Amino acid sequence: MSNHKYCDGIKRRDFIRIGGITSGCLTLANYLQLAEAGQVKAGHATSGIFIDLNGGPSHIDTFDPKPDAPDGIRGDFKTIPTSISGVQISEHLPKMAQALDKYVIVRGVSHTLAAHRLGSEYVNTGSRPLASLEYPGYGAVVCKERAVENDIPPFVAIPSGGQRSGFLGIQYAPMNTAASPQQGSPFNVRGISLGAGVTVEQLDRRQNLLKDLDTKFASMDGHDQLLTGLDRFSDKAFSMLSSERARLAFDISKESPAFSAPFGPDPFEQSCLLAVRLIESGVRFVSLSVGGWDNHTDIFNNLSKKLLPKLDGGVSALLNGLEQKGLLSSTSVMVTGEFGRTPKINTRATLGGRDHYPRCMFMLMAGGKIRGGQVIGASDATGAGPANDAIKPDDVAASFYHNLGIDHKQEFQTETGRPITLVREGNIIPQLFS
Repeated sequence: MSNHKYCDGIKRRDFIRIGGITSGCLTLANYLQLAEAGQVKAGHATSGIFIDLNGGPSHIDTFDPKPDAPDGIRGDFKTIPTSISGVQISEHLPKMAQALDKYVIVRGVSHTLAAHRLGSEYVNTGSRPLASLEYPGYGAVVCKERAVENDIPPFVAIPSGGQRSGFLGIQYAPMNTAASPQQGSPFNVRGISLGAGVTVEQLDRRQNLLKDLDTKFASMDGHDQLLTGLDRFSDKAFSMLSSERARLAFDISKESPAFSAPFGPDPFEQSCLLAVRLIESGVRFVSLSVGGWDNHTDIFNNLSKKLLPKLDGGVSALLNGLEQKGLLSSTSVMVTGEFGRTPKINTRATLGGRDHYPRCMFMLMAGGKIRGGQVIGASDATGAGPANDAIKPDDVAASFYHNLGIDHKQEFQTETGRPITLVREGNIIPQLFS
């Protein structure tokens, strides 16, 4: 996917790299050195998918339209009915409109962080960011709580994303593919595919050499987090490199034409296809990232011609594909940006846009025990704020974890032994499960 530049001048690519390895955002090569799965814990869904709409999508022009609002607020788009009576969404989301029975629209989600980085950290963890602590993303927690076989990566980010391991440690960081799949082509992830004529036998000899080299570092501090991860590198990397299962998990060209057909050619839609295949192959958590939503200008052209078609095609095909493979009931899905956009269309440019607006946004939830076909929460008549009690990102996070059978109030410990509550202030939204 292309790199998108935020309005504050930070490129999406650079934003993801901020903090480097200490923040738990890893390249594939680093991931193979450091990743390790955690322990199984019984629950509802057993796997998760997080779709990050970087930049902040407009709620009014997507899943929370205001057709009766005044000019300058309602926007250029008409609304269309969905498969659920009385619920309407943007005309540019026809496939999502027909798939509403499989997901829930959460409206009137509200917070106060209008900066991209802070808002992204908030929705990727469910806890309001602190300067003194980095909370783990959903994928890191799921990997800690859910075991996975050694020859398959537990947590994959396509192509990268805002999910980090935080205080849980870099062994729970995602494996970034660093690229997006292309329609009809095998997706060769560097470090998993055996290229350049390398055979498994040659790899075995190199594995033995690595073990010999590891003994040279035996006198170093065994409690250092990086060294602990490096100690695990050889076995994990060898298992994945020599595993046909791992290589096939990333090969979307192996999917039948009938199953692949609903996933369009856009890299995001193909990434949704890959996400379904990875979950089916045993990957515990997949995060997807699609940018371009920071539309301060020309918002209606950008949405109608570029962003909404691929969101519509990708997410609807993902939900339908999970259901077709019998995976929707075991996969918890969340779709969100870091905030919404202002109700009032700005006039700073000839082609109008909307600005950052955390006071009102939408999130989508699906899978597991979540009952699809609902709208939960509401915004006021102009989309300026919640109509009633606000739903916080913390509440959605608590519900996402609950759907996975993970107690959001449990305590984890930092490397220094400090006890930290997973989601500090969230409450489960009971309507999601009723």
